[in-house]
Amino acid sequence: MQVPLWLALLVVGVLGVKLIRPPWWLIAVLLLGGYLLADSLLAPVIDSLIK
Repeated sequence: MQVPLWLALLVVGVLGVKLIRPPWWLIAVLLLGGYLLADSLLAPVIDSLIK
């Protein structure tokens, strides 16, 4: 069975918010920070560290 990445991330995100109950500002900071890092000059460096 193949599941789209966006669906898997959505499910993990919803379960994480329900189980861990982080503050909403922390969720917003992580999402915005991840979006900005993905479009920055550091993206290739981060990609090489992950792989």
